[in-house]
Amino acid sequence: MQAISQTSVGGPEILTLVTRPVPTPGAGDVLVRVRAAGVNPVDIAVRAGWYPLLGEPPYTIGWDISGIVEQIGPGVTDFAIGDEVFGMPRFPKEAAAYAEFVIAPASELSFKPKKIDHAHAGGLPLAGLTAWQALVGAGNIKHGQRVLIHAAAGGVGHLAVQIAKARGAHVVATTSPAKVDFVRSLGADEVIDYTTTDFADVANDIDLVLETIGGENAERSLKTLKSNGTLISLIGISDKAKATAKELGIRNEHISVVPDREALEELSRLIEAGKLAVQMAKTFPLAQAGAAHTFLGTKPAGKVVLTM
Repeated sequence: MQAISQTSVGGPEILTLVTRPVPTPGAGDVLVRVRAAGVNPVDIAVRAGWYPLLGEPPYTIGWDISGIVEQIGPGVTDFAIGDEVFGMPRFPKEAAAYAEFVIAPASELSFKPKKIDHAHAGGLPLAGLTAWQALVGAGNIKHGQRVLIHAAAGGVGHLAVQIAKARGAHVVATTSPAKVDFVRSLGADEVIDYTTTDFADVANDIDLVLETIGGENAERSLKTLKSNGTLISLIGISDKAKATAKELGIRNEHISVVPDREALEELSRLIEAGKLAVQMAKTFPLAQAGAAHTFLGTKPAGKVVLTM
């Protein structure tokens, strides 16, 4: 099979197409013939050495997959050969998703939504699970709440807007000027162009903030929240911001996504109900993984996906 590998950390050019044997699934695992693998900011961070999740190279990055069950290991009863599945196996351990075949724990996969193709399903797991676990899990989002979502056109952000709307929230979203119409099309009730307007001046009485940028953005987000509000951060906030949150009676929580079959099933239900759509920025063939990373670095609206 073909796969992407790297023997050092660095720029997109270090991602190399290699040939290796097709692996054999062990107990509780399935072998998935990958049709699409999502490309996420964490992939870039690990590739570049900014976020050493996988230790020292060589390794194969990537976690999002959508494909077809090729073999099943001992003890697997959830799936059969030929089933279409998707998921984010093993995160934060190596899943080696940039490959034509991937071994994945059956417990961390779900049936692919029938309404979408593999490319769109491949772009859903990591970003969708992050949005779901932040808003629904940690944030306990409720109908009628005012929710502020930063970077609303990005992979996580564009799904978070739709999830929040599906849960009955009033969504305030920040984005760049070129993406205002895109974010509005997702259902956001208020869209703030952060290049011309300070969101901290116009967003108010917010119950829940999904903070995806970090640094000063997190500190200013505290100004928008009610005294009993919640700040959910994907990056983490400074000690100063934590102290300010405590003084204001604001709950803050830093989350990291984890595999979650039940949440994948919830996302699938939203897809099938027409309440959630994965917006595709661009697809690339597996051999062009480096180009996909370069393109993702331009911060396009929606998802970037490798197809096989």
